[in-house]
Amino acid sequence: MESFVKVLNDILWGPWLVYGILIVGVLFTVMTRFVQVRLVKDSIVLMIKGEKSEEGVSSFEALSMALAGRVGTGNIVGTASAIAFGGPGAIFWMWVTAFIGASTAFVESTLAQIYKEKRGGVYRGGPAYYIEKGTGKKWFGMMFAVAALLATGILMPGVQSNAISSAVENAFGIETRVTGVAIVLLLAFIIIGGVKRIASAATLLVPFMAIAYILLAVVVIFMNISDVPAVFSMIIRSAFGADAVFGGLIGSAIAWGVKRAIYSNEAGQGNGAHPAAAAEVSHPAKQGLVQSFSVYIDTLFVCSATALMILFMGTYNVQEGSSTGALIEENVPNMTYSDFTQGAVNAAFPSLNNFGSAFVAIALFFFAFTTIMSYYYIAETNASYLFRGSNEKLAIWVVKIIVIAATYYGTVRTSDLAWAFGDVGLGLMVWVNILGMLFLIKPAMLALKDYEHQKKEGKDPVFDPRKLGIKDADFWIDYNEKRKNK
Repeated sequence: MESFVKVLNDILWGPWLVYGILIVGVLFTVMTRFVQVRLVKDSIVLMIKGEKSEEGVSSFEALSMALAGRVGTGNIVGTASAIAFGGPGAIFWMWVTAFIGASTAFVESTLAQIYKEKRGGVYRGGPAYYIEKGTGKKWFGMMFAVAALLATGILMPGVQSNAISSAVENAFGIETRVTGVAIVLLLAFIIIGGVKRIASAATLLVPFMAIAYILLAVVVIFMNISDVPAVFSMIIRSAFGADAVFGGLIGSAIAWGVKRAIYSNEAGQGNGAHPAAAAEVSHPAKQGLVQSFSVYIDTLFVCSATALMILFMGTYNVQEGSSTGALIEENVPNMTYSDFTQGAVNAAFPSLNNFGSAFVAIALFFFAFTTIMSYYYIAETNASYLFRGSNEKLAIWVVKIIVIAATYYGTVRTSDLAWAFGDVGLGLMVWVNILGMLFLIKPAMLALKDYEHQKKEGKDPVFDPRKLGIKDADFWIDYNEKRKNK
């Protein structure tokens, strides 16, 4: 099984995908005229403002749901594994991927809003919906929905639960099976409550966990402020092959930086587009801007916090390209990826016995658990897309059971296999979604230009697809009629 999964990962994550993602991100950045920089003020304002309704959640709730997916194991374990296999230079390529990925997140989330639907009393949308409506090819949309169901329903929840159980066992000595039971009981309570309960839980947990984690990192950085120039110099030198120790890892630095950045911030994967479609906004570009900023929060803030703590304290090992590669740097023998971060915080506060292990285990629980919630929501949305009609409710219940089972299984399987499965799921979604977005860049650009034009006129932008010549955006026609009649 492990050898088959490795071969599949090598196919999915070949150079064509790694460099292709960077090229697509640059393309979207240029076509949107650096929307992630020009309109960052709008992103922040829109993130705070916004209304919710019976059918949709507020912009902030949609952001929290998206961050629940984005801010997860990738921020702690994923960042550590990027350093382990790509060296410190991988962090630079994570930053680059996040910067250009913010434009990708804008495009996919704007498309999700343009082509969303109101079904079962709630808003539904995402890549499967916009690919089918935007290209007119149902089989193309179904391909993404199947990939998303496999990834978020079966392959990826185990990565998150495995990280939780491993960190809890390391910090508190609790068996992985016991942790697994606790996770699935809490998960079942939340996901059985539906989208509104998921949004409420995410809104409560995500800001708290992200702020607490970043504050800890800031304390560690200030404790080691004199080392900041040296650490940043090492990251940049390693990124371009100029470091004496990590000079031969430039290819691995780019590959692991891109892969782990996407695993963390999900720009291009399409995950963030699902909760983006659920937001109650008057114009698709509004939620596109909110979601583009969420990539910064995830990678530039939370991932950087992890990376800097690990590099300041030196609690990392580096192997050439993969777990079977030659050992280039060994600072902490017998450490797993989550141990890198736990060891860093322990080293920063040596007088507080085991504080780092406990803090990171708790942080990982919140990060990873909310990500599993987000995965369930995405799996449910794609099940709703595939099984429209009388079978929809049954399909959603089957998805609940599968996600709960996959989550428990992940707590007891090996870490490397869990991550290998997760990378397969990620690769499947990215391939289909990126291809779909390349066909649909025009409506996203029309929406952006319309938003900016209305803002210049001093209006609160309202979207009318008919004026822009965008077809099959039927939700907005009905939505605008209801607004006029109010």
